[in-house]
Order: sequence, then structure tokens, then C-alpha cells
Amino acid sequence: MVRPESSVTSSGIVQVVSDHLAVILEVEWEDTCTEPQVERVVPVYRKTDVSGLQTFLRDKFAVWACNGSNVEEIWNNLKNIV
Repeated sequence: MVRPESSVTSSGIVQVVSDHLAVILEVEWEDTCTEPQVERVVPVYRKTDVSGLQTFLRDKFAVWACNGSNVEEIWNNLKNIV
């Protein structure tokens, strides 16, 4: 994706390895084509209570496994927690 789209001056498709194709774009670059960055929170690594998290997940897994949840539902629950 190129922003603004008007900066694309030409494009083409070329044959590469096997049956694959590649897209070639010619673009006019300007310093004004930047997007503002949004500030975001980055987690601090190696600061987690690993044993507490493991206990919590083991307890939750037992509940999910006993209430008839299938593997996909359990996986989605774990992903949402993490």
C-alpha cells in the first residue's frame, strides 16, 4: 500500500521463480508522505509473575475442560487472557 496513491508513477508485473509473479512499483518519494505515529504501551518483559500466571491458567483450563468447551473455545480463551 502506498500513500498517497498519486505518488505511484508506474507499475508492472514480472515473472520470477516458477509460476510466481512480482509487482514492481515506481514511486515518487517525498518527506511529506509520513503518517503520524500513535503512542502505545509496550509491556515490560521478564516482569511477570510466571508461577501465578501458570496457576491461574491451570485453574481456568480445568473449568473450561469440565464445562464442555471444545479445543477452539479453550484456545481462544487462553489467547484472550495472554
